[in-house]
Amino acid sequence: MGSSPGNGRSKRAQFLRAALPCLVPCVALTALGSAPAAAQSLTPDLFNPNRGGFASPETLPTRRTAGVPQAPSDALPAMPDASADPRKRQQTPATSRIGQVPTYGLPAATGASSSGYDSLNRKRQQPKLHPGQPKPKRSAGPGSPVPSTTPPASTLGLPRLAPPPSASANKAPVPAAMAGTVPGQPQRRRLKADDDAFGAVGDYAGSFLIKGGLELSAGYDTNPTRLNKPVGSPAYVVAPDLLVVSDWERHALVADLRGSFTGYTNNMPASIDGFASPSPVEANRPDFTGHIDGRLDVTRDFKLLSQLRLRLATDNPGSPNVQAGLQRYPVYAAYGTTIGFDQTFNRFQVAAGATVDRTAYTDSKLTDGSTFGNTDRDFNQYGGVGRFSYDLKPGLKPFVEIQGDTRVHDLAADRNGYFRDSNGGYAKVGTSFEFSRILIGEISVGYSARNYTDPRLSQLAGLLTTGSLIWNASGLTTVKFFTDTQIAETTVPGSSGVLVRTYSAEVDHDFRRWLTAVGKFTYGTLDYQGQNRNDKTYSFESNLIYKLNRNIWVKGTLRHDILDSSVAGSSSQGTVVMLGVRLQN
Repeated sequence: MGSSPGNGRSKRAQFLRAALPCLVPCVALTALGSAPAAAQSLTPDLFNPNRGGFASPETLPTRRTAGVPQAPSDALPAMPDASADPRKRQQTPATSRIGQVPTYGLPAATGASSSGYDSLNRKRQQPKLHPGQPKPKRSAGPGSPVPSTTPPASTLGLPRLAPPPSASANKAPVPAAMAGTVPGQPQRRRLKADDDAFGAVGDYAGSFLIKGGLELSAGYDTNPTRLNKPVGSPAYVVAPDLLVVSDWERHALVADLRGSFTGYTNNMPASIDGFASPSPVEANRPDFTGHIDGRLDVTRDFKLLSQLRLRLATDNPGSPNVQAGLQRYPVYAAYGTTIGFDQTFNRFQVAAGATVDRTAYTDSKLTDGSTFGNTDRDFNQYGGVGRFSYDLKPGLKPFVEIQGDTRVHDLAADRNGYFRDSNGGYAKVGTSFEFSRILIGEISVGYSARNYTDPRLSQLAGLLTTGSLIWNASGLTTVKFFTDTQIAETTVPGSSGVLVRTYSAEVDHDFRRWLTAVGKFTYGTLDYQGQNRNDKTYSFESNLIYKLNRNIWVKGTLRHDILDSSVAGSSSQGTVVMLGVRLQN
């Protein structure tokens, strides 16, 4: 029985595989037989059994360079064993890695220090603190710097970016406890920055802070009564002031009282060109402004407000309200009160109050020894005021203010037969603002009007402008601007009243903390409606203040006043030079 076709093909394949190695050399020798024979040079590398032995190690393209370190993995792999069966090697099981934890030479969290990440979640050792040393705060999160446990070098003030040379100068040593550099010492409470290093400190009486001062000045005034033909006189000024402020957590009480008395050693002439002088013989003038403000905090958003005020003064020199032939200026007192409330609804705020005021004049003493009553100038005023404001955003608070009042005189008719009882008020809109403490103020515009009982007196009306602006141009220079509008009473026949507008600008500059210069300019208009009289006032003032210490200041003043009137013979000029000292506590 013959073999199968499969077995025959298998035998022929094995025969060809065995004969193929013998045929290849024979064919190669036959091909070389036709070329000329050449001998091969015998070198030691010819018998080198290593891989790459026919080339020197320096010329191998796979040689190791100087930048590659020698490692066991760089060695050439070993040749496989020819006697081993490849199929048996593939069936050999791999080495088990169960329980074999690799080690890399360093334990976990070796470089984590005391604050780094630990993969084993072990408890960190806390730093040891000195007794009394404040405990450091934890970091805000990953990547945040670790708070230092070392106390600061000084806790008495803010750090300086560039300390002045005096900070490193030779000074008397300061105890470490005072400097705040003792390790473990609790931090001292930071003191509030003092805006005025030479300002009054004051004294405490219970829970009230009291500050007082007294200014004494002497100099010369070229025209004390502002006559058309100046008549000068030496002058002196005594000006006391008192400030009392409560220091309570709730409620508040503030009393601000300021007064002055200006005296002249020379008397003014009783007559000019055969007529009675339009100014008094004695030009002495008192002036006092005081108010006491109280606030009662009923709740967080509801407060009760009250104010008591008093003003003592005389008519301004050069005013047409001054009678001719006076011995001295008559003094008037304007006093009153306001009672109201302040309610806050989130950002919306409502403030309202009722006002009652009284104005009374003393009798005029004439040069002939007689007196003249000023009862017709006395009146009572009853009114109310309301203000509505809204916090639009931080630093900007617009508001609307409305006021109305009624004036009732003690006498129905004045000295000239006019009935001056009236009703009036104003409405204005504005805003208060504060921009980074550099620009602070309030400004508003509106309209004011007053109607009189006497039909012969026309309505007194006009544009109303009020405002105050403080600009901190630099750490040494401050610019201030003020404007105000008022409706004042007058005794001029046929005139319903005086519309007074005042604009003032002031610049304060500190050459040193103890040397300050102040420049001030004031412009005003006085419109006597119904008489076509318009007066303009100009004032240029400069002050130089030398602060010896917190209790004693030396002050010099130079001021020039100009009155420009539309009425012939009513214009005037005057210059004042004063030198004085201020005592304060």
